[in-house]
Amino acid sequence: MSSTDTLYAASDRAVRRNVVGGGLDTLGAGLDALETGPVQRTSYRQVLRAKVLPPVLGVLLVVGLWQLAYSLHLTSPEKLPSPADVWHSFTTLWGEGTLFSVIWTSLWRGVSGFVAAVAIGTPIGLIVAQIKPVRAAIGPVLAGLQSLPSVAWVPAAVIWLGINNSAMYAVILLGAVPSIANGLIAGVDQVSPLFLRAGRTLGASGLRGARHVLLPGALPGYLAGLKQGWAFSWRSLMAAELIASSPELGLGLGRFLQNQREFSDMPGVMLGILLIFVVGVAIDLLFFSPLERRVLRSRGLLAAR
Repeated sequence: MSSTDTLYAASDRAVRRNVVGGGLDTLGAGLDALETGPVQRTSYRQVLRAKVLPPVLGVLLVVGLWQLAYSLHLTSPEKLPSPADVWHSFTTLWGEGTLFSVIWTSLWRGVSGFVAAVAIGTPIGLIVAQIKPVRAAIGPVLAGLQSLPSVAWVPAAVIWLGINNSAMYAVILLGAVPSIANGLIAGVDQVSPLFLRAGRTLGASGLRGARHVLLPGALPGYLAGLKQGWAFSWRSLMAAELIASSPELGLGLGRFLQNQREFSDMPGVMLGILLIFVVGVAIDLLFFSPLERRVLRSRGLLAAR
């Protein structure tokens, strides 16, 4: 048997096993695992040294440089407060009992808007990736929308929908849907045509083929699009909260930041920036990083990273 026949036979067996069994989650993991070798379980000490210690040292370095700049009076305290001043603003917000409500207001909008963007962007990405006339017509539009700053949609959304939660969600969707769709399109383009032909031969066509062949094969690109979509969702929401103000919207992180700017409270401004940063990083560490590790592990690639 030639090497080409062997490749086709191996691919057919892999697709048959996954399509009939209900998914392509482990497709390709066997060959990748043979190349990368067995995954060894790391100790807690190694995890702390490799994953926890570097970012902690990075934070300490940034805080140290910040304190040094403050101590050297590189600019006035009104423009660059000390870390202690920002910490005082944090403890004050904590003592007032408003810290978690401010974070939750924005976090709930961001997460729910992102979920809606996934529900809309995923079918759009599949349709555009699979139908050439649609791709020729819609593909450039998605690319243009992705490059458009999210803040540009805020005035239009306010005029269309008013200063309310609907305008907030509209800005989130307009910012996140193109990124999610484009990520899925890029992932579909990377799926081997051999797997698609084998799936169709075994009856995995239409929605069944998209579920068991196309989406699992496009998962790395799709996951990258989801991560970027979340970043765009969060940035879009912060831009909308900074500009739009209404009692109906409540006090979110963006509005908190703008309020501190209006009060010329630079420690409060720095605190708002840090809280926005921390929430964005926390979502990535708690959701996207474990999901990415799971995808890599299912494909036998974790040991290589």
